[in-house]
Amino acid sequence: MLVEKNVPLQPFNTFGIAAKAHALVRVSSLEELHSLIAQPGWAGQPRFVLGGGSNVVLTGDVKPLVLKVEIMGRRLLQETPKAWIVEAGAGENWHDFVTWTLDQGYPGLENMALIPGTMGASPVQNIGAYGVELQDRFDSLDAVDLETGREFTLNAAQCAFGYRDSVFKHAASDAAGHTGFGLAGRALIVRVRLALPKPWKPVLGYADLEKKRAEAGGADPTARQIYDWVVAVRRAKLPDPKFVGNVGSFFKNPTVSREQCDDIIQRDPKIVHYLMDDGSVKLAAGWLIDACGWKGKSIGNAGVYERQALVLVNRGTGSTNPADCATGGEVMTLAKSIQTSVYERFGIRLEPEPVVV
Repeated sequence: MLVEKNVPLQPFNTFGIAAKAHALVRVSSLEELHSLIAQPGWAGQPRFVLGGGSNVVLTGDVKPLVLKVEIMGRRLLQETPKAWIVEAGAGENWHDFVTWTLDQGYPGLENMALIPGTMGASPVQNIGAYGVELQDRFDSLDAVDLETGREFTLNAAQCAFGYRDSVFKHAASDAAGHTGFGLAGRALIVRVRLALPKPWKPVLGYADLEKKRAEAGGADPTARQIYDWVVAVRRAKLPDPKFVGNVGSFFKNPTVSREQCDDIIQRDPKIVHYLMDDGSVKLAAGWLIDACGWKGKSIGNAGVYERQALVLVNRGTGSTNPADCATGGEVMTLAKSIQTSVYERFGIRLEPEPVVV
């Protein structure tokens, strides 16, 4: 098992933050992972699991051992009268997998096209877009306990999915040592299985998609059409990390009560909001940030994207001079300043989506 030392992590995080891993191991198979766990000195060693780096903000060099997940493979596992069950290795690129499923004739993931990251990270974050979340298509996953090496399988209920949340984002114990239910830092996902439902039905309703449908003549679209629309909308609104470093949406859309929303509407009638099935109201975090005047502004080399206030960007992406690139500290200073502004004006605390290391 090759342990690489002082590995630059700038190519491995979509924000393009310059940082190093003190030690890094590439995990490309289950056998390699078991071999690593069996090594002397493994027990109790701090470690950090890294997939596509699309949901992480590095605030400095990473001292724990970095496990770079590169387990590949994708296949149709089973076809039933109700669904296609598809499986992918944790290292597979999410968007490439979505494209592959459509190419194979298995629709159902088209609304989540172009979301950055890997398959292994998708259940951690319970990714979602345009009315579909991973939990809506989830079947099960296989993971390995990094303490014992034990392999286990979780279904949707056991993953405890929530809005951009899962059991993998919570620690097994808190600062006081109280035992919890979380698997953060304890488990490494190796395979993910999704159930793509039959018969397929288009998921529309979002303004961007309805606008695309109207432009196309108003007929019910195919899965491939929705895929193309989502890709076009995301490319128009969101910067490509290859050219402008970012982690996509930086903050979660906050949920408030109907009474809280009505109170805000009295002061800001144009606030973008969506009524949820449980009676609560989801507010558009990007609108809140824009209303506070942050769009296009910067702190150091970290900035708020001009086309979408929900996205924070690295102004120095592509520069060969590290001094021109955003640091993790600048990103978090900007994020905290935005949180303060939104709280002071609306009384709402925005919660970041990415993991801060």
